[in-house]
Amino acid sequence: MVYTFCDGLSLSLKGEIMSSIGILCNAAVIAGVVSGVIALVAGLVVGAFVYKILLNKKIGNSKSNAVKIIEEAYAEAKSIKKESVLEAKEEAQKIKDEANSEARERRGELQKQEERLDQREEYLTKKETLLDAKAGQLENDKTQLENEKTKITEQLKEQNEIREQMLEKLEKLSGLSKKEAKDILIESVTEEAKKDAGILIKQIEDDAKERADKIATDIVVGAIQKCATDLSSEMTITTVALPNDEMKGRIIGREGRNIRSIEAATGVELIVDDTPEAITVSSFDPIRREIARLSLEKLIVDGRIHPARIEEIVEKATRDVDKIIKEAGESACNDVGIYNLNPELVKIMGRLKYRTSYGQNCLKHSIETSIIAGLLATELGANVQVAKRGGFLHDIGKALDHEIEGTHVAIGIDLAKKYKESEAVIHCIHAHHGEVPFNSVEAIIVQVADAISSSRPGARRENLENYIKRLEQLETICNGFKGVEKSYAIQAGREVRIIVKPDQINDSDAVFLVKDIAKKIEQEMQYPGQIKVVVIRENRFTDTAK
Repeated sequence: MVYTFCDGLSLSLKGEIMSSIGILCNAAVIAGVVSGVIALVAGLVVGAFVYKILLNKKIGNSKSNAVKIIEEAYAEAKSIKKESVLEAKEEAQKIKDEANSEARERRGELQKQEERLDQREEYLTKKETLLDAKAGQLENDKTQLENEKTKITEQLKEQNEIREQMLEKLEKLSGLSKKEAKDILIESVTEEAKKDAGILIKQIEDDAKERADKIATDIVVGAIQKCATDLSSEMTITTVALPNDEMKGRIIGREGRNIRSIEAATGVELIVDDTPEAITVSSFDPIRREIARLSLEKLIVDGRIHPARIEEIVEKATRDVDKIIKEAGESACNDVGIYNLNPELVKIMGRLKYRTSYGQNCLKHSIETSIIAGLLATELGANVQVAKRGGFLHDIGKALDHEIEGTHVAIGIDLAKKYKESEAVIHCIHAHHGEVPFNSVEAIIVQVADAISSSRPGARRENLENYIKRLEQLETICNGFKGVEKSYAIQAGREVRIIVKPDQINDSDAVFLVKDIAKKIEQEMQYPGQIKVVVIRENRFTDTAK
């Protein structure tokens, strides 16, 4: 291989030398080059031999090392295999021991279960033996019972035959048939039972009445004691304080025009007398009287008193009174604990602040009735909310009875239906004067609470109520005539002033109208003394300067 390589290299060098000779044509140069090439070739040959010797030596060492590594790896693998086999044997032994232990435990449990099953089987066997014995006993007992039943049946048959024979003998001896004797016996027993029952019923009724009276008295007294409301009675006059007596002249005005304007706008009568620094407002309608009082107080403070200003102040006072009425209704609802009442009903209830019944303030009477009804309902286990609501609304019709035809009960029912009150509450309103039969205990409670509130000492005055009714009737008669705009009863009912519509009633008609009204008052009313009828007809023309 070395020689072949050298031969190839020699040919190459020869070609190269020949090429160089042909190009350079310099013998000296050629000789030097040839000698250099030969030296180079010789060096390469020597290097190849040295490399081969070193390579063979290295290969021998590598083989020796490889054999040694393989032998060591084989020994190590053998050792690892031996260790793995030992570990596997130990693990297998451990698993085997655990399996044997678990098998022993399972065998112990199975043995215990077998023992329990054997005990249960033995118990069931005994039980079955006992049941068989009892079944046999029951069969024997059943046979004995059948025998006894047969004997008893035969004995009953014999007794019935003996009874029939005795009855026949009794019928022959007494001369009465079986039915007649039975009727006589029943009648005798019935009379005796009725007598005993009557005595017992009487005793029960007496005991019940005695206990009921006592219980009812305790309940009513307890309810009254728990209810603490103010006693309030209203008068028909109001006194307005004046800063000085000169103010009286300003209120009267030139030729009385101011006082007439106040009376016409408010529907009250102003009494100006010798009482120092005071003027009296008289009217049976407390709302009119309150509007007049507020109007006078505002006029006195303002100082400008003339017909135009009077009308303006009266309108403002009317709005103020409406606000007071609303607040009074809301306050009353809070006092009795009723918070879901329709706002319109609240306003109407507030009007009762200025309404009296036999001198008793109607709003406070309604509050008192509601509280007492709630207390009674609590004691008796009735519906407290229905009783309180019915007691609160029972006189609501009185707020509008001077504006709407009908009794306050009928008006109250219509209002309750209009504003979606429940049937139970409506029945309380309808039945509180006994006009219809009671169909609920709450209605009875409301009637009792109303009677308690109105009949306690000092609560009402009969004369004042009759007086107010007379004044209301007087105004109602006057308002019933065609062409009448407004009418006001003044001077404690001794005079009525009627304002007519000038476009419907002329002066000639007014003459006949006043006579017709006076005649109807004479026919339909009863009153002491005389009643003066005054018809007022006036035209007003208004314009605005711009």
